[in-house]
Amino acid sequence: MARSSRRLQPLPTIGEVPDGLWDRIRPILDRLDPPKPRGRPRIDPRAALDAIIDRMRTECQWNHLPENFPDDSSVHRTFVRWSEQKILDAIWADRIEAGEDLDGVDWDWPAVDGSMRKARKGGP
Repeated sequence: MARSSRRLQPLPTIGEVPDGLWDRIRPILDRLDPPKPRGRPRIDPRAALDAIIDRMRTECQWNHLPENFPDDSSVHRTFVRWSEQKILDAIWADRIEAGEDLDGVDWDWPAVDGSMRKARKGGP
């Protein structure tokens, strides 16, 4: 089956997870990382996800997250917990599946950054 030849314009970089996307992500978090019945309350998961996305996009250090996000230590703990529990993988899989519903992901157009090139001075 031939793919559509139409090219979509790239979406703008998000600063916050849009409501429609959050409506898809929230059930994943509720299922895989429900709040604990006791103990210290967790930070807002939507604010944590916004901070994690910003940190991954900007590559800043955790302690240099903008002040509009929750405490950097709490965001980092949330990131580690979600990584260990494969929650980020589940979110990614959901997004890939949603992309397939929208005529698929164009895997023929890969993106590469500087980390994909040969290391200077013969390093690995």
